Amino acid sequence: MRRLTAALLASSIPFAAIAQDAASDATRTAQAEIARRLPLDDPRDEANVRRGKLAEIPGGVILDKQGKTVWDRRPYEFLQSKDAPDTVNPSLWRQARLDAVHGLFEVVPGRIWQIRGYDLSVMTIIRGKSGWIVVDPLLSEETAAAGWKLFAETVEAKDKALPIRAVIFSHSHSDHFGGVGGIVTPEQVKAGKVRIIAPHGFSEEATSENVLAGTAMGRRALYMFGSIVPPGVRGQVDTGLGPKLSSGTIGYMEPTETVSEKGGTLTIDGLVFEFLDAGGTEAPSEFVFYIPAYKALHTTEVVTHTLHNVLTLRGAQVRDALHWSKVIDAMLLKWGGKAEVAMASHHWPTWGAGEVSELLANQRDAYRYVHDRTLFLANKGATLHELADQTAEAPVQGSDFGTRGYYGTLNHDMKATYQRYFGWWDGNPANFNPLPPEQSAPKYVALAGGADKLLAAGRDAIRAGDYRWAAELLNKLVFAEPGNKDARAALASAYDQMGYQAESGAWRNYYLAAAASLRGNAVESISGNGQSRSFVSAIPTGVFFDALATRFDAAKGAALKGTFQFILPDSKEAVAVVVGGGVEFPRYGVTDAAPTATITIDRKTLDDVMLGQAQFPALMQSGAIRIDGDRMAFLSWFALHPPQDPRFNIVVP
Repeated sequence: MRRLTAALLASSIPFAAIAQDAASDATRTAQAEIARRLPLDDPRDEANVRRGKLAEIPGGVILDKQGKTVWDRRPYEFLQSKDAPDTVNPSLWRQARLDAVHGLFEVVPGRIWQIRGYDLSVMTIIRGKSGWIVVDPLLSEETAAAGWKLFAETVEAKDKALPIRAVIFSHSHSDHFGGVGGIVTPEQVKAGKVRIIAPHGFSEEATSENVLAGTAMGRRALYMFGSIVPPGVRGQVDTGLGPKLSSGTIGYMEPTETVSEKGGTLTIDGLVFEFLDAGGTEAPSEFVFYIPAYKALHTTEVVTHTLHNVLTLRGAQVRDALHWSKVIDAMLLKWGGKAEVAMASHHWPTWGAGEVSELLANQRDAYRYVHDRTLFLANKGATLHELADQTAEAPVQGSDFGTRGYYGTLNHDMKATYQRYFGWWDGNPANFNPLPPEQSAPKYVALAGGADKLLAAGRDAIRAGDYRWAAELLNKLVFAEPGNKDARAALASAYDQMGYQAESGAWRNYYLAAAASLRGNAVESISGNGQSRSFVSAIPTGVFFDALATRFDAAKGAALKGTFQFILPDSKEAVAVVVGGGVEFPRYGVTDAAPTATITIDRKTLDDVMLGQAQFPALMQSGAIRIDGDRMAFLSWFALHPPQDPRFNIVVP
């Protein structure tokens, strides 16, 4: 039963009492090997990450208006030690310590500054002719406001305060625009006092991403970012891309202008910006830009100090590693040798024309390696898991830490590239329609001679340091017998060691979160970020109804037929929802001539429903919804949209 809850299991099994494992001999050996192989004492990144530091927020603590903590770096003081503990990959430890440096930094003297270490992403502030230009105002309004306050008190205090003239959203991921309400107001934008500039396609991508598949993506993101694991040397240390996600309010403001797919030049507050389109690389809507006057290149999230995800573990559409490499090469050809500093919306800058060119060339080669090695091996017959497992890291990854797999990995990026070209199937008919795990697992247990023998084999694999094999065996047993506390504990032990050894922050977080879930001590009380009304109201109405259709219970509603016409007076929109044959099909902008029922409701009221501030039945009683036609048919249809449970199980049935 897929929805077997951890609470039910915990009621009979004291999983929380099971302690997390220490590093095994095999793990300590693996950590020592990577420490021996990599130049971990290379001081260049350490120098760059601290260069130009002017001030910091004491303790790295940021509160919201109600006094709730949305950011706190104090639990991460363990990262002050230079020496990695044996429970953390020493290369990831190095990256985590660099990401832990927080504060306000001067990038180009008197011209460009960055706020780093107060969210997953980085906010850049650029001096224009008469005011400030802000790039990527973080994920949360609270962290953006605190970062701007630090800047104002440190930099603006030396001169008279200047206004923000423009905000640039580099791409369509919320950690790069969600904090905009913390630094400017909608009234300022509406009055034309602040320009908001974004790449083409931004509005649709920014507001619709994760809406249709949001429940599952959000659940997996808790594992990927380690949000359900406490910080510590046996817990969450970093994401690889940045410290962690803030937990404040995600807002949104519509761009006032966009840059086309052809790129081009814009003058923003008297400063010339050269844009290059990067849509289809790290995000479907993205650009990079160069400021000739400051010889500064902003690589947004196309080039950071890690190999990025071609397919993120939380789930997303597969990205194009080949196109990614070509965009970076275009940056190199256009601005290589000119740019004297490269900065991004994650991590720290790189200074020096030669160093910037090397950064771009190495990043280009890393993504090209992912793409070409995948196709080279696939065209020789290697399947998804075979090609990833037999490929050594790219030569550049042995010398350039910025290309290592701290966030994306060579392993899962190659699998993603295979998926992009060939899909999920490896071509073997035995794998075309396999039994689901809950059906096959008991058969594997029986084949092994029973639960005790399979458990013993898993424990033998753990003792031998063969943790991948142990996890494969023990996962079968857990899915066959989810209440078997010994199987759960053993599988958690295997996940512990794989997490400790992982160089990727995302892999570490996922393994350790899985172990915590098996033990019943995952910190499930931690909630995700709160989307604000400004964000929800920006979701296109068509996307809203497409998301509603994903909740339609086709099994129970197979016999239902009808058309439900929605009229939204405040937004002057109409949607006709056609239902029949177990399918619900919204037709945006269509008015049906003879609907089963017509529902008149303001879009603002729909936003209330999405925000959880109102329910349809209560709205009907209050008169906030007007229903003409077959009222009972509407009620029957609406009842077939049960709420989605955001805490479904992942590592147990």
